[in-house]
Amino acid sequence: MPIPTPNPGESFDKFIERCMSDDNMVSEYPQDQRFAICSMKFSNKDKATNPKNEETFTDYPKAATENAKRALKWKEENGNKNDCGTLVGWMRANQLAKKEPISLTTVKRMAAFIRHKENKDVSYEEGCGGLMWDAWGGDEGINWAINKIESLK
Repeated sequence: MPIPTPNPGESFDKFIERCMSDDNMVSEYPQDQRFAICSMKFSNKDKATNPKNEETFTDYPKAATENAKRALKWKEENGNKNDCGTLVGWMRANQLAKKEPISLTTVKRMAAFIRHKENKDVSYEEGCGGLMWDAWGGDEGINWAINKIESLK
């Protein structure tokens, strides 16, 4: 089966979301393999837009990693009955949980997640707010991202 190809100017997150949900990819590969294949496909495109050329960071707080792990564990044990999050949100949780390097573009996306802070206290059982807040690193992860961007200015 053909693997989707990144479109010109398409961001990593947008391509990953499209690639991961491609019907052929879903039928051919389990989620972890799809992510690896899609990531590799994106990283092999034009080096000028390759996020591997960006500075990456792994100095996010342990609490951010633990928050993401808690969200992933809850989803695994309880399913996603409220249909919370996007593929990108769950990929972010996996990156943080596995302590993978985070690109500057991703740090900026994490910082922008502050817009969801008003929903962070919604319990996992009642809705998506708290679950997705933790998936993106919780208070510690979001605050780290904001501070990281400020320190780089």
